[in-house]
Formats: sequence, structure tokens, C-alpha cells
Amino acid sequence: MSVYVDPLFEHGGSPTFHWKRSCHMYADTLDELHTMAKRIGMQRAWFQNKPKLPHYDLVPTRRAAAVSAGAVEHTRAEMVAFISARLHK
Repeated sequence: MSVYVDPLFEHGGSPTFHWKRSCHMYADTLDELHTMAKRIGMQRAWFQNKPKLPHYDLVPTRRAAAVSAGAVEHTRAEMVAFISARLHK
């Protein structure tokens, strides 16, 4: 069981998320995901319970904290494969 982060990407921000670079943090289980989020100082309210990929959006400093705490770095292709595997269970 693991927690994963995909690469940082430029998306320009939004009215509710003003950081311009971010990534996703996702996991094999929601318990693992929420435990890691708490460990790196994320608020539960920031959780995005998306059907295809329940996740937290991470800014660069939180991504670094997640990796330091044991999150596995995924490529964009690995993230897509993870989503596909979830959808075909």
C-alpha cells in the first residue's frame, strides 16, 4: 500500500486556488491518503473526493514534504495507469 504524487504542472491557478504549480497526491486507500495529508499539514476540507481519483492538490512545498514522508513519485503515465486500474476493478 502506498501514497503517490504525480509531477508538478503549470495550470495558471484559479479564483479558489491561486498557486500556479501543483500536483495530485493519491493513494491505494483513503486511510493512507488522509494519514499522509495530516502528516504534511493538509486540512481534510482540501480533500477532493473525485470518482476517478480521490486526491489532494499539493503545492511544491507540500509535494516535497510528502516525498520526504514516503510518498512514491509517479510519472503522468503511471498516474493514468493507476486511475485506469481503479476504474476496472
